[in-house]
Amino acid sequence: MFNLTLPERLDRILKSDFLWRLSRSPVAILSLLVVTLLVLGAVFAPWIAPFDPYDSASLDLMNGFTAPLTENDFTGQQFLLGTDDQGRDVLSTILYGMRISLFVGFASVLFAMVLGISLGLIAGYLGGWVDTIIMRIADVQLTFPSILVAMLIFGIAKGVMPAEYRDQMAIWVLIIAIGLSDWVQFARVVRGATLVEKNREYVMAAQLIGQPTPIIMWRHILPNVLSPVLVIATISLALAIIAEATLSFLGVGAPPTQPSLGTLIRIGQGFMFSGEWWILLFPALTLLALALSVNLLGDWLRDTLNPKLR
Repeated sequence: MFNLTLPERLDRILKSDFLWRLSRSPVAILSLLVVTLLVLGAVFAPWIAPFDPYDSASLDLMNGFTAPLTENDFTGQQFLLGTDDQGRDVLSTILYGMRISLFVGFASVLFAMVLGISLGLIAGYLGGWVDTIIMRIADVQLTFPSILVAMLIFGIAKGVMPAEYRDQMAIWVLIIAIGLSDWVQFARVVRGATLVEKNREYVMAAQLIGQPTPIIMWRHILPNVLSPVLVIATISLALAIIAEATLSFLGVGAPPTQPSLGTLIRIGQGFMFSGEWWILLFPALTLLALALSVNLLGDWLRDTLNPKLR
């Protein structure tokens, strides 16, 4: 593989079984396209958004409550998806709001992966009382809904934090809260795979030549237990985005100065029955498309990478 030229490597990738299965799944292709478009829209929001919703100097209250594709009676401006109560362009707020939602989703899943994989490796390889303690903690946490665990952690963290830093650290506290509520499934899967792998010949050979336990766990066992973890991470990303939106909708997530999709939905919900339906509808549809596409993509990855489900 390393001696192949670049065209030969590209040809091998294009003819791989993974891409062949992807080309045979319209749902996976559509989901991948939707996720790619939304992620690119969020990443390049400062360049493609018509307005900067965070720039208060550019906002005009006279543009408030402008319906989609209609001309404002006072300023004469048109907005593709309309404006909210503050005159902010809804399309721009969605693009910028997706940045917060995706950042929290990716960061919290990464944190949960690191924590869960570490504890799962330790529990599966060491066993004994270490395994018992870690798994009993996981079992206790599974008895509570993840969103309640995240709300509890978020509330405690904000309670002990000085008031002047709460808005500045709200996003990071949100990431830690969601991550701590979602590490259990990673730990359980990695522990089960580690229990199988630690009895393999290559692990026994590493033990025989006297390699340290951390080297055996991280260099030899970890690469062989990552396949199911990647599938779980994809599905967990959709759940983390929904958890962030739920917390923000309840007013305990992203601050108003950094609105996410959940914050935008909460704001739009207050105007739903007064006729300004677009303030709620478009952020909600964006969240639905993002979460559903990521979830469908994760289901396809699970079916593709698990030979028993083919």
